[in-house]
Amino acid sequence: MQKVKLPRQLDPIKSATKRSEYQGVMLTADMPRLVGTVASIDDEVEIEMKFLKDEQGLSYFEGKIHCETSLICQRCNGVFTHPLDVSFCFSPVQGLDDEKTDELPDIYDPVEVNDHGEVNLLQLFEDEMILSLPIVALHAEEDCGTKAKDMSFGKIEPVDERPNPFAVLKELKRD
Repeated sequence: MQKVKLPRQLDPIKSATKRSEYQGVMLTADMPRLVGTVASIDDEVEIEMKFLKDEQGLSYFEGKIHCETSLICQRCNGVFTHPLDVSFCFSPVQGLDDEKTDELPDIYDPVEVNDHGEVNLLQLFEDEMILSLPIVALHAEEDCGTKAKDMSFGKIEPVDERPNPFAVLKELKRD
């Protein structure tokens, strides 16, 4: 199958009216924030998406994103492979007012369209992949080079008991 480069911007409402389906790639070289967050990443991100209308007449698009990344384990500083598999379901809105976003069903995440009615897909997908990265990158415990027995957590020495400076006030207290 030939890999087709997806457009950076797209009108989701027109695409939903046409019931468009896209299957292609975006280059990670165009995603500097994502590249700066990981140790390494594939050159291309595979994306599948469908543009549809629901029973209420709302336009939405859903799909999946996949690529392989390498992250640095925060426990042992070793590099490990982490696949990024992201599912999404967005509905376009003009302006992110609370009233408009509250009207959307919970299954849709709102995405703001620009003045021309287009969505910046490159930025949207980069944001989704960054959000799907683990907060703390760690190997599985059995694969990690640092075992629990090798870790030291330190011990807190007991503090010497000092006299209470307010003990003098106890003598002034009336019975």
